[in-house]
This record gives sequence, structure tokens and C-alpha cells, in this order.
Amino acid sequence: METDEVIKTRINTILPILNERQARIYLSAEAASIGWGGKSLIAKLSSVTRRTIAKGGMESFDAEDSVFMARIRKVGGGRKKVIEHQPQMLEAIQGLVSPHTMGNPMNPLMWTSKSIRKILAELTELKYKVSHEVVRQCLIELGYSLQANKKTYEGAKNEDRDQQFEYINSTAISFMNENCPVISVDCKKKELIGNYKNNGQEWEVKKQPIAVKVYDFIDKELGKAVPYGIYDMAKNEGFVNVGISSDTAEFAVHSIRTWWLEMGKQQYGDAKKIYITADSGGSNSVRGRLWKTELQKLATQTGLEISISHFPPGTSKWNKPGRRAIEHRLFSYISKNWRAKPLTSIEVIVNLIANTTTEKGLTVQAKVDDKQYKKGLKISDEEMRAISIDRSNFRGEWNYKILPKL
Repeated sequence: METDEVIKTRINTILPILNERQARIYLSAEAASIGWGGKSLIAKLSSVTRRTIAKGGMESFDAEDSVFMARIRKVGGGRKKVIEHQPQMLEAIQGLVSPHTMGNPMNPLMWTSKSIRKILAELTELKYKVSHEVVRQCLIELGYSLQANKKTYEGAKNEDRDQQFEYINSTAISFMNENCPVISVDCKKKELIGNYKNNGQEWEVKKQPIAVKVYDFIDKELGKAVPYGIYDMAKNEGFVNVGISSDTAEFAVHSIRTWWLEMGKQQYGDAKKIYITADSGGSNSVRGRLWKTELQKLATQTGLEISISHFPPGTSKWNKPGRRAIEHRLFSYISKNWRAKPLTSIEVIVNLIANTTTEKGLTVQAKVDDKQYKKGLKISDEEMRAISIDRSNFRGEWNYKILPKL
């Protein structure tokens, strides 16, 4: 099926060489070829009214219609366009809808929607004689179209954002070359446990969808699942520790510890250091005192030198290797694997996670963590000073090492 852009290009190419009657007949034929909704679409693409297009459908190609040919107006004939009588109107519309005037408190549309109806009302107040169709055509001429919001803005750009990702990339490569583990960590969205709707579609017997609860009120007995993921970039392996309590720094580091004891140690038994990439917020926050305290315990327990790099604030959508590892190479495939399946129990969640695979060889292990983690634990200044931390010369608050204590 042809796209709107293709049809619009054809219309703009053909219309200039047709007289007004031929143009009506041509646009009517285009509308008829589309079928239902054709007149509305062609009216939108050609900026010609539906009434004119409908008139073209009533006109005949027979020789008897020569009378219509005699009535074809000369170029420039007929009524003048409204805008030609009111040349300042385009500028007035531009002033009303332009985003550059949003900071002007005198702009009457600053605190309301910019619908054609409201623009028309404002133009009428300014003594312009205009219809809603003329307003629509003027907006198109000025380069406007109906737009929805797009989620792209994440806050002010940090001046060292790009350099931080380059630092993470080069450090990860260096660790991999030494056969030392490089892992990306994060907590996946908490999931309600119970017979609730899960997004997505799966093949089922026709007209026999799985019945789930109408309302997503939390089941106090079943609670929520808290999946904390660890993704090994070099091995393309994932581990998910499914908690039933809170996403705290203690829980996050315990998840990393469990991964190392059950998976990492078998893969990297001779490694003396590990590299972790993490977000700058949440349980693995760049400012988290408990996060660093728990990492110190892990470093001392395992004898590993733990290097950490945090992604700059406001880059959760950033499509770079470190971030893509946990979000795009692990969590996204878990979501695909359990789409349209109610997560009725913690066992169902663990099994669905553990059976997640990809054509590129992803394997995932998962287990339940039934420990209750307390929120709001405070770490004193004295405890912070006891941490053996070595900060990088480049953005030491983002890049640092936790050294094991003897």
C-alpha cells in the first residue's frame, strides 16, 4: 500500500499541469482508489476541500460535458484567497502558535491548547475574517502539523557525558583483554505477583484469552517481585536475583555476591579484579553510602579489587555498550519471554527468567532471594572513612575502586 508521502508527491507533481476541472476529477479518482476515508486523506494531502473532491466525482468525461470546459476559469480567476485580502494573517497565526513566543505572557495561547477552534477564536478577536479550514491551510503553509509529545529529554546535558562513556568503553575492553569480568548491573521494574494482566500477545485458542484480574491492586500476601540483574558482557550470560523485599544497596550487592559465588568464580577463578557499570541512581546510587560500604565487604570477602563506573545522570535512554548490556541484552529478552503470561507466583517468575534465551546464545540463571532487606539504613562518617576507596583522576565521583582489606 502506498504511503501518504508517495501520494502527496504524486499530487504535487500532477496538479500544477491540470486545469481546475481536471484537477477535481484527478483528485476524485485518487480518493476513489483509496476507498473508505479517501476523500478525507486526499483533502489533507492536497489542501483541497472534500466538497471540491466530491464535485470532481460527479463530473463526466463525456463530450456532452463540453459546457463545463467552457466554464473553466482563466489562471488567477475566481475569488481571491482569504489570505490575499488579509496578508498580515499568516504573521498573526505564527505569533499565536510559535513555540518561540511561549515565554511571552501576552501570548493568549500560552496556557491553553493550540487547537484550530481556539486559534480561530483568537483571530476573530483580532478582527480577521477567517474559517477553520483557512486556519488549517495556513498552519500547513507555515510548516505546522499535529504532533504528540516525544520522550527524548532527560535533563540538562552533562559536559563530561560523552567522555564518561568513552572511559567506560575503554576500561571494559581493557578488563576483557585481561580475562577479568565486566558486568552491568541494574534492578528491573518491580512486578506484581498474581493473576494480573501482562503486556504483550501470545498465540492461544481463538476467542479463549487467559482470564486475569480486572484491577491491578497488589495482593498483600503475594506482594511484588524485585528482579536485580547482572549481565556478563563477555560471556553473554545473565543472572537475576529475584527479591521479595525492597531494592536496597544491601540487596544489590548481595545479588552481585551471589552471582560471583555461583557463576563468576567458575568462569574467572584466577581474576583479581572486577569491573562494574551501574546507573547513578537507585540502590546502586553514585552517592549511596550503603552501596560503597557493602562493596567494601564484598571486596574484602572475595579478595577482588572492585572497579565501578556510573553512567552520568539523565542518560537512562543512552544507547551505549554498558547501558545496552543490561537493558537491551538481558531485561528486554526477559520481558519478551514472559509477555502475555500472568506472573502468578515467584516460582513462575524465576522459571520464566531462567528459560530466557536468544539466537545469539544468551543464557540466564535466576533464583529467589527471600531475605527481608531493611530500608533507610544509615552509614556514619566514621564508617565511610574506613572504606578503602581509590578515586579516578577523571570524575572520581563516577569512577572509583574499592580495595580489599587484609
